[in-house]
Amino acid sequence: MILRQADSVSPTEKQQPQRSEQKTFRADIEGLRAVAVLAVVLFHAAVPGIGGGFVGVDVFFVISGFLITGLLWREVSSTGTVRLRSFYGARARRLLPASAFVGVVTMAATGLLLPPLQAEPGIIDGIASALYVSNFLFALRGVDYFAGHMAASPFLHYWSLGVEEQFYLVWAPLLLSTAWLVRRARRRSVTTPFIVVLTLVAVVSFALSFLATYIAPTMAFYSLPTRAWQLATGGLVALTAHRWQRLAPRIAAITGWAGLALIVLACIWLSPATLYPGTAALLPTLGAALVIGAGCATPAQGCGRLLGQPPLRAIGRVSYSWYLWHWPVLILAPFLLGHPLGLPARIIAALLSAGLAWLTMRYLENPLRFAPKIRDSSWRSLTLGAVSTVIAVCVGMALLKVMPVPVGHGAPAKPVNFTAVPVPAGAPIGAYDAAVRQTFTQVHAAVTASADLTAVPANISPPIGLVNQELEGMSFGGCLREPYESGQPECAMGDTSSPTTIALVGDSHAAMWTPAFRQAAEQRHWRLEMLAKGACPLLDLPVTNPLRRMSDYFQRCPEWRSQIISRLESERPQLIVLGLWRGYGTEESLSGYQAFNAAWIDGVTRLVQRLRDTGARVLVLGPTPDPRFHVPACLSGFLDNVQACTLTRSSAVNESGIAAEATATVAAGGQYIDVTDLFCTTSVCPVIVGNTLVYLDKDHMTPQYSAVLAPVAEALTDRALATANR
Repeated sequence: MILRQADSVSPTEKQQPQRSEQKTFRADIEGLRAVAVLAVVLFHAAVPGIGGGFVGVDVFFVISGFLITGLLWREVSSTGTVRLRSFYGARARRLLPASAFVGVVTMAATGLLLPPLQAEPGIIDGIASALYVSNFLFALRGVDYFAGHMAASPFLHYWSLGVEEQFYLVWAPLLLSTAWLVRRARRRSVTTPFIVVLTLVAVVSFALSFLATYIAPTMAFYSLPTRAWQLATGGLVALTAHRWQRLAPRIAAITGWAGLALIVLACIWLSPATLYPGTAALLPTLGAALVIGAGCATPAQGCGRLLGQPPLRAIGRVSYSWYLWHWPVLILAPFLLGHPLGLPARIIAALLSAGLAWLTMRYLENPLRFAPKIRDSSWRSLTLGAVSTVIAVCVGMALLKVMPVPVGHGAPAKPVNFTAVPVPAGAPIGAYDAAVRQTFTQVHAAVTASADLTAVPANISPPIGLVNQELEGMSFGGCLREPYESGQPECAMGDTSSPTTIALVGDSHAAMWTPAFRQAAEQRHWRLEMLAKGACPLLDLPVTNPLRRMSDYFQRCPEWRSQIISRLESERPQLIVLGLWRGYGTEESLSGYQAFNAAWIDGVTRLVQRLRDTGARVLVLGPTPDPRFHVPACLSGFLDNVQACTLTRSSAVNESGIAAEATATVAAGGQYIDVTDLFCTTSVCPVIVGNTLVYLDKDHMTPQYSAVLAPVAEALTDRALATANR
């Protein structure tokens, strides 16, 4: 959040009349805003060398903590209270109209430009942003701030505004309560109790942020409790400004330049791969605190002289509106133009957003902010903010009502239907191998026939507009345990009284095979038991970092693994089918392990050996091709051009990793099945086979495609069980 010029007042000075503004205005802080917003904009524009530019938001937090705490402290120290209505009215008048206006324009553009399945959540994000709770929405949804632009919400940047608004709601009552306690203790209203309170907030918040970075990273990144220490740091500078003022000019200059250097270092050294905020956030936070603190002594000297230059001050003045505009322009421009933006185009888009920012400040932000009838009335200011919010929310709700449901434009396609290949009892193992090859051949022929599909079939299954409902069914009635859930209920399917038990075990990529194996179990009168936990591979992999081990612990992975292994050892199924996601360490880095590396392959070997020790045969399913983008959302925007969403085999399949896993599995006594030919030709991996949608999101199969693969599951199970009897 960027605070505007009139709030840049030294916290140790009493508020002066407008004619004395030049004595209290901090030009260096306005320039620091410019540094912060430039860092963020250049980072979002993917300008090389600014991999850590996202830390500009951290700088804004420190500035906000300094200015707001100083503002409140001056009022508390002079009057003993805080006029909450006046405080919140000023914040509402200054911030809400501009953010609501940009939000309304962005929601409208989102509905017009984005594919329907991407536009709908984007508009929902806009509504949450208008209510200043988008940061918690992103945290609960597990949104990766550093994900690719094409999949990002046009309102992702509003998370920091949510943190700021929540900060305003909490901070004034916090200082007011502290003042009340000081009076109750019959102490003079000195800064010490307030410093103690803010120090406690900073320490607790930093500890929470540090731990959450490893345990609940999205919550650590987006939430006020894990960011409050940065705001409190700025507040502590405000409360100790009189001490900063005692710095000798030379020491103050060195301090300021050191702080600015820390911010620049963070922008250059950090990257999206950095675990953040964690300890890495100390760099920009302390850097901003040092710059502001040094400026309390010599605001026009040292780095303050640089920050106070007219060009930087001009950027600082428009920084709030520029922050609001730059991200939606960068996100939506590729959809408007029909192609991704290169670096020059991204820079032009950023400059265009700066122009929109100036217009917004000139014709909306400042006129409403300085209008005497509004400025002189707290109630009118609050009403203005409330009306702005209501308008934005109503526009968002109306847009959701008129959003089109994506429907296939192509001719109805013939549903795929694969047949099982029966093998007589007592047949040699070669007959079972032949049955597996024949079922694979059937599927591969259908995949090849669908490789050139151009338009989404009118009878696509499931309908693209209903994929979210299908996702809700992926838990299989709670059988697929979510992260942070403990235990594993008994989830038996097929013929539950059968003496032949098949255990389907693993993470969500094992669970997605359930429709195939359940249908096979029903056909062959087997008992199928599904044992799965999301984001938790059954492999017991070494994690050397204790904080990453803590993350694993809080997600209850070690506990679940131990329970499942013990259960398999006691129940002794005839066949264990193992499924795994291979995105660990690449599409997410928190787990501490990476698919296909040496530790992973060793883990596969150990696990297969241990499962074989139960007396069961072990079948390891290879990875499905990985789109790494939300396939239904892509198709909803390319209903007449399926090829735009079709995967290339070379990018979606890790051939060497599959080969290494296969070798390790066979060496440990298990069987490995490379499933790639069930999804790909020699060159591409279609996302629709016949009339069946293959992917439910960015990596899971749809239940419908899993179900049509039941003959494959049947043939693989027959073969695995046949080898057990020889």
